[in-house]
Amino acid sequence: MALATTTLSSAVAVTDSSIVVASATSVAAGRLVLIDGEFLQVTQDYVSGTTVGVLRGQNGTVTAAHVASANVTHGAAADFTVAAPGTANLRPGLIAFTTTSYSAAGAVSFGAAQWTTAVINGTDALAMTIANPDSSQDGIYLNIVGNGKAAHTITYTAGLGDAGSGYDVGTFDGSGQCSVLLVAANSIWVPCPSPLSGTLTAIDVAIA
Repeated sequence: MALATTTLSSAVAVTDSSIVVASATSVAAGRLVLIDGEFLQVTQDYVSGTTVGVLRGQNGTVTAAHVASANVTHGAAADFTVAAPGTANLRPGLIAFTTTSYSAAGAVSFGAAQWTTAVINGTDALAMTIANPDSSQDGIYLNIVGNGKAAHTITYTAGLGDAGSGYDVGTFDGSGQCSVLLVAANSIWVPCPSPLSGTLTAIDVAIA
């Protein structure tokens, strides 16, 4: 079977041994499930229904809480062709990365992982905030992406690139799903890449 994706109908606590999904189509016993940075496995006694028993923290990932509306991707083990999100480096050349999703306004988290993807769920605009990284986090990346078309706002008080007011609120264009990529440098979030000026028509990409 190929990978399939649905969403969580309700939040999942760290201690929960089951999840409730919007659609159980193709969910089967033994199937692997990926929510944010955690792999789970459908228990062998599962037969049918949107309440699915799961084994938590599979494939070396960390058991974590997950918000309602977070994506739930499931498939056979062979269907997952990338390293498990949320894990540390298992082989040379792979960076540690993690994924967290949000269905309510609030602060975007980041930590020790080299790459953090923050997924903002839904089509209602959410007001999100970002704190400064600390000096030990230089070089980490934070990728904030919309999981639906909405005019989310990202407030960063210092201003991107330490530019202050006028550069402190980013608003997603609600006509399409958007993302922003930031890198930490000198305890400041810097847009990656910084916008280029000048004549760039020979190297641009037009979308129609």
